[in-house]
Amino acid sequence: MDYRDRQGLKGDTLAAFVLAFLLAAVWTVRDWHQLSALRLPDTDDVMRLQQIRDWLGGQRFSDLAQHRLGAPPGLAMHWSRLPDLVPGGIIAGLTPLIGRHMAEMTAVIVWPAVLLTAALLLTARIARALGGAEIARTALIVAAIAYPTTTIFLPGRIDHHGLQVVLLLIVVHALVHAPDMSRGLTAGLAAALSIAIGLETTPLIAAAGVVLVMCWVWGRRGADDALMGFGIALAAGLLAANTVLKTEQFDFAGCDGFTATVWRASQFAAFGPIVLAIAGHASARRDVRAALAVALGATSLWGLWLVAPACLSPYGGVDPLLARLWLGNVGEAQPLFAARPEIAIGYAGLMVAGIAASLWCWRTTRDAYWAVLLAFQLAALVLTLAQLRGAYAGAILAAPALAAVIAVARRRGALWLAAAWLGSAGMLYPIAANAFVPQAGSTSSAIRMPAGPGCTSPEALAALAGRDGRLIAPLDLGAYALASTRLAVVGAPYHRNNAGNLAVYRFFLGTPDQARSIAQAWRLDYVALCLDSFDELGEAVTGDRHRLLGQLRQGRIPPWMRPIGRNSTGLTLFTLEPRLFAPHSSR
Repeated sequence: MDYRDRQGLKGDTLAAFVLAFLLAAVWTVRDWHQLSALRLPDTDDVMRLQQIRDWLGGQRFSDLAQHRLGAPPGLAMHWSRLPDLVPGGIIAGLTPLIGRHMAEMTAVIVWPAVLLTAALLLTARIARALGGAEIARTALIVAAIAYPTTTIFLPGRIDHHGLQVVLLLIVVHALVHAPDMSRGLTAGLAAALSIAIGLETTPLIAAAGVVLVMCWVWGRRGADDALMGFGIALAAGLLAANTVLKTEQFDFAGCDGFTATVWRASQFAAFGPIVLAIAGHASARRDVRAALAVALGATSLWGLWLVAPACLSPYGGVDPLLARLWLGNVGEAQPLFAARPEIAIGYAGLMVAGIAASLWCWRTTRDAYWAVLLAFQLAALVLTLAQLRGAYAGAILAAPALAAVIAVARRRGALWLAAAWLGSAGMLYPIAANAFVPQAGSTSSAIRMPAGPGCTSPEALAALAGRDGRLIAPLDLGAYALASTRLAVVGAPYHRNNAGNLAVYRFFLGTPDQARSIAQAWRLDYVALCLDSFDELGEAVTGDRHRLLGQLRQGRIPPWMRPIGRNSTGLTLFTLEPRLFAPHSSR
């Protein structure tokens, strides 16, 4: 690295740090009421915090079960311990100095800010590699307002999505440079870590493999070494993860996290690049290499189907009733075209603009590295068509090409520049979509967005504090109750919890007699309900007077339930005491 490169790196690092922590400070002040009470933005964030607490409180490093969730002895979570390490380290290190509450507040604010800094820096470095210094800092700014990516770096967002985006950017950064062994090793290790965290970015990891294979087929200098390095690092990284991060839930029969099934499948796939890199020494002809790549690709797909058929349907184990009532309404798991138009535009708008910009950059410059970036963007679009969460990667990957468009517009005049910036401002897409797209008449949402204040606000959760026993509540409230109380909880929004989540829906949507049977079977102590609970199911369901939910909304309370509090946030709490049950009660 020469002097100019070192100066560019220092400047990019400083700019990313200042911008990230300025945004973090503004967001923290805005959300201070929630953050100061550790009411985090999303159910997954608050569950991540509880997972860290359990670990620091003595639960084994390899035990990721939530022992107060679902049926005893608890729910085997599909998560990884890897995203717990840094926030857990912050909490453990600061607790003796400033107390646990302040240490936890520090961790949930600082860790997302660190990840945002890394994401902005990597985006600037990718842009600098593609278009030079002229677009690097502009890309950094575009990335800082790249909705919906920015939402996963807000204070409190300590779940794994932000870390996975950073790992993906490491892969992309490695592949927009001349291929060599070190670049391949870097990309392979980052890919292995991402797979060990979760499977959301697997299609993008596959895109990295396709890029490397295409470079190998084309016979680019260093491509053999890069492909070999990628395969070696991927296989070794997964082996290390299997040793260090293997959980007690590792043998769960599913393809929804870093399970034995996923490990076998990913190890099988990791040897593909190694085999091709070795085979490349036999011939440098493109047609021969292309035939080898196609043959090995087909063999790999067949082998993956044999060793991991569950991966064809990661959520196949979800009960059909839950798939219809709950999973079909989870926001980030929705297909793009199943979302309301304003939500689809808000999520995918910047990504589509970035794809168009990258295509223009590639056709204008004929630089193959723009095609590399475009490949990742198209993979993100395909993922978004299946699940909206793909837009997290797609939006930030749009920044380098949009920065290049802004640079050209700057030379053409103020009107061109204003139009380029408007098209590059990701936060404007949801605003414009909500302003101009006609709203549906129904108040039910086709997308279940992260829970807002209200019945999961600090004031509402305070009504549950200090109580012991077992609680049944709507799923989102169940997650927050786990982290803010000592209560055991029947249901929370996690797909492995079939028994508990089914019990929640059957309790509230069944008749009072059916609900009473569930209360007895689960030995419930408390019931919590919010004013807007189950609104996503529509008035025909929530207003049905034959259902317990409909009766509670009308103020008709069964004799075995006794209200013990309702606050201004809309949360109503009931107790189920033994004497309120019939004599045949099992309690």
